[in-house]
Order: sequence, then C-alpha cells, then structure tokens
Amino acid sequence: MSGSTKTMGVLTVGALVLTTAYTVALGSNGWLWFAWVVLGLVTIGMAAIRDM
Repeated sequence: MSGSTKTMGVLTVGALVLTTAYTVALGSNGWLWFAWVVLGLVTIGMAAIRDM
C-alpha cells in the first residue's frame, strides 16, 4: 500500500472513533454516519486501485 492509502485508512479509523464518540455523547447524527460510509468507500476504492 502506498503512503496516501495508509493515510486514508488512518483518517477513516479516526473518523469512525470520532463519529462513535459523538453518537455516544450527543446522539446519532445520520449525516455523520453517511459521511463516514462515503469516506470508508473511498478508502476501500483507493486500496483496490493500488492493488491492481
């Protein structure tokens, strides 16, 4: 994996932690979860393209 893919992976995991913490503290926000899913899909896409 390249450096940019690893960085995206770290950002995705960090965003998951922050989104979960927000949900626990203040309640669920659908837009936050939607944004996290989009970020995760972009990260998976980058990893798939790099592996080709």
